[in-house]
Amino acid sequence: MTDAKPFLRWAGSKRKQLTRLRAFWSEAHTGYVEPFAGSACLYFCLAPTKAVLGDRNRELIEVYKVVRDAPERLYSRLCRISRDLETYQRWRALKPKSLDRDTRALRLLYLNRNCFNGIYRTNSVGQFNVPMGSKLSAYFFKEDLFRCSTLLQNTTLIAGDFTKTLQEVRAGNFVYLDPPYAVNSRRIFCEYGKSVFDASDMFRFGEALHGITKAKADFLVSYADCRESRSLAREWNSIRLPIRR
Repeated sequence: MTDAKPFLRWAGSKRKQLTRLRAFWSEAHTGYVEPFAGSACLYFCLAPTKAVLGDRNRELIEVYKVVRDAPERLYSRLCRISRDLETYQRWRALKPKSLDRDTRALRLLYLNRNCFNGIYRTNSVGQFNVPMGSKLSAYFFKEDLFRCSTLLQNTTLIAGDFTKTLQEVRAGNFVYLDPPYAVNSRRIFCEYGKSVFDASDMFRFGEALHGITKAKADFLVSYADCRESRSLAREWNSIRLPIRR
């Protein structure tokens, strides 16, 4: 299968680093696992025949399920919604729990494609609060969404903590981990929802890497160059790559 293009915008996306990242993947790997999915741009680029995608953001995983199950209806409904401030604010104000599954997915996809910089951020009570963007890019093509849907047919989707997804790791798998950056020394964007990965999770994260190795699988981690990551990387092979933000 040819690679698919990610249909979501996501803060911290590694889309510009795909050439570097894909070099670590081999067709000999028995499967692909990604516990911090986000826009899953490496997954869509590699188009593995067997995969597991997970994320703590349940609404995000629900979007992937609807794209898998009903891409045409989702795309058709998305294109019928006006892209203006009043409409945006009306959709943002809707309470996800009051909507059916397909409409919740539609809401998140619409907000994601029309909000400022593709940021997913919620307030203290879990309400999406990102303002509308000033420069709106064109939506993806329907054919691109269909390619994503086809790829997702053979993918297990898990909503939950990264450790829950990593329980699915098997010998010979390739595991890509791109967690939100938990850096105490400087301010960076780290608001991905009400409950996010932070510095207190670094010990569990390190333990999880040992678990992947014990399962006889390969892993690749993307992380900010900081005290936390340098301490963790002492046990593994690591390289420093300059990127522009």
